[in-house]
Amino acid sequence: EQNEDIKSMFTRFTNIINALQSLDKTYTNSELVRKTLWCLPRSWMPKVTAIEEAKNLSLLPLEDLLGSLMTHELSMQKREDDEEKENKKKKGGSPKIIRK
Repeated sequence: EQNEDIKSMFTRFTNIINALQSLDKTYTNSELVRKTLWCLPRSWMPKVTAIEEAKNLSLLPLEDLLGSLMTHELSMQKREDDEEKENKKKKGGSPKIIRK
């Protein structure tokens, strides 16, 4: 889902995996990590590439991946908030003086 946060995406992902397990379909941790990365939106591709290059995906625990993605999401949100505040300052400019 496009504007879904990481925690919601992971909850949905876990529900799907649990449903598949009840049908006797199981995945290794490595497969779950790769599927999680594959599900991320296009805007996350630089982060996905960085994780793929820096980490051994066969050894990366799913929980560590989730922590890394949530940290990155918070960082992106803070950057967006800071940019929004900066833009408001620029648009607002200095207060106008009204003379009588």
